[in-house]
Amino acid sequence: MVVCGDDGLAHRLAAELRDVYREQVTLVVPTARRLARQPVVGRPRGAALLDRVSAAVTRAANSGGGSGASPGGEGGRGGQGPRAPFAHDAGSVRVLEATEASETVLAEAGVERAAALALVYDDDETNIRAALTARRLNPRLRLVLRLYNRRLGQHIEELLDQAAALALLGADGAEGDDPAALAAVDASTTVLSDADTAAPALAATAAVGTTKVIQAEGLMLRAVERDPPGPGQVADPGLFTLALLSATSSDPAGSDGSEESGERGPRLLPDEEAVAAATGRGTVVLETVSYTGPRQQAGRSMVPFALLLSRRLRWSFVGLVACVVALAVAQLCVTDTDPLRATYLTLLDLFAIDDPAVGEPAGRQILQLLSGFVGLLLLPVLLAAVLEALGTFRTNSALRRPPRGLSGHVVLLGLGKIGTRVLVRLRELRIPVVCVEEDPDARGLAVARRLRVPVVLGDVTHEGVLESAKIHRARTLLALTSIDTTNLEAALYARAVRPDLRVVLRLYDDDFATAVYRTLRAAYPRALTRSRSVSHLAAPAFAAAMWGRQILGALPVERRVLLFAAVEVAGHPRLEGRTVGEAFAAGKWRVLGRAAESSGGGAVWGLPSSYVLGAGDRVVLAATRRGLAELLGRGPAGTSSP
Repeated sequence: MVVCGDDGLAHRLAAELRDVYREQVTLVVPTARRLARQPVVGRPRGAALLDRVSAAVTRAANSGGGSGASPGGEGGRGGQGPRAPFAHDAGSVRVLEATEASETVLAEAGVERAAALALVYDDDETNIRAALTARRLNPRLRLVLRLYNRRLGQHIEELLDQAAALALLGADGAEGDDPAALAAVDASTTVLSDADTAAPALAATAAVGTTKVIQAEGLMLRAVERDPPGPGQVADPGLFTLALLSATSSDPAGSDGSEESGERGPRLLPDEEAVAAATGRGTVVLETVSYTGPRQQAGRSMVPFALLLSRRLRWSFVGLVACVVALAVAQLCVTDTDPLRATYLTLLDLFAIDDPAVGEPAGRQILQLLSGFVGLLLLPVLLAAVLEALGTFRTNSALRRPPRGLSGHVVLLGLGKIGTRVLVRLRELRIPVVCVEEDPDARGLAVARRLRVPVVLGDVTHEGVLESAKIHRARTLLALTSIDTTNLEAALYARAVRPDLRVVLRLYDDDFATAVYRTLRAAYPRALTRSRSVSHLAAPAFAAAMWGRQILGALPVERRVLLFAAVEVAGHPRLEGRTVGEAFAAGKWRVLGRAAESSGGGAVWGLPSSYVLGAGDRVVLAATRRGLAELLGRGPAGTSSP
């Protein structure tokens, strides 16, 4: 398998394929010279820090048999570019250094003989160009693309699949327009987004409370994190117990909840005996599973009528309408005419376009004077309404400021690719959000404006910016900028303002994230601290897609990840012909239910343990990373799951 990329996701994906799926991987990364640190000062210090972290991660990966490209030693020869790519081995990963995935580089990487290719460059255009080249070199290649643009990704996926089908059928002498033949070709293209994959998990972690929701393909899984039961109490297992939390989650010096935590760390997919024996541990239980159907696309943003006019002005209009009605009723009584004519005369008097009531009864003259007076009152109200409506439309196109009485909200730092997706997810969950962004041209500002989310423009490291976002009354700080030190500085400052604040950090380096996690938990033992890596959350989905499997979602459990996937029972001897109870492998995978059938059959959840899984069933299961690889036939049997 071949992986091409230019950031941490490429290295993480290569390590996932090597360590979990036991695959021989060729990793194509930029040359070491491009990763080298450049002396910069002032504003670009964040970019320089990211380059240093990338180089450090690459060196650490190579020194320990990892999957990164060596930035030192002979790796410097890779700076010759794609005309002379430099290759070397790092463990079971073959590293190929090249500035871009050109046709020469892809051929050198063995794309013509590879089973799958993952293109995870940060730039969409680079991935599309490389995908078109790879499809021409190998029509049978399974492609996995990283694209941020959803609509473009759908079109590219259809285009590449059709191109592969036509190339293969043409080579076999078949008709290229035969639908059945096109469907039979096994050369798939999967378009994924690391932002879309990680956003639900990040939003669930930042959400107020302990409910975690995963929603994909119309499937909604709701998991709840529960505290340890008290003496004499029995914990409610819900539908299933998905995980046992760390035994030292309240101990600042305890394990950090990662894969190296040992027996005292979190245990994923435990059996009933382990749940009963784990006293004093919190649990993550699956509460409900439902099918919500496809989401409707959001329509064009419109200004609500209630926001056009202020409350006082609306009451003024109500009062004027009541006066007009009263005058029309009085006109009806005085002139002894029909209601329609009485209303007509009242409106004529109101707008001062009727003849003077000379020689008419006194009652009619008094009503005409009163109608004229009400008409005078109507003029300033109409003028105020026009001015307020113009001001509302003007402010609707601008960014909103945080309201004065806002509290219990989420402060979101950074509106880049990840931050924008998380913002949309939080608004879908109806969670109040205040965004902080330094770049006035960030891609997420248009989304925030459309969703009418308050935004504070400014550098979060400057004094007063977090205060403008009402950090002292917030429930959660979600730091998703691309600079580790910015996220850490914002978290430390926010904790100084409010020690019990829930903090979720996006950190690039895993070792740095572990150190930050332990330090913050030791300094603030009563506050919830979580560190998340986007590549760590997204890599399992990309790895499974390279094997033709789709990950429905990822549920973070402390610093581990639990995956949810839809799997065909046919062809899996550990599922086919076995009961649900027999198919359960503690610490590896567990069948949650039977997915909806294409023929229209509904999904069935909470299958009895005696239900026998048939070859025609399609099941939704929860699995660990190694458990899913073992189920697919790529992991070693008997290996303990992470």
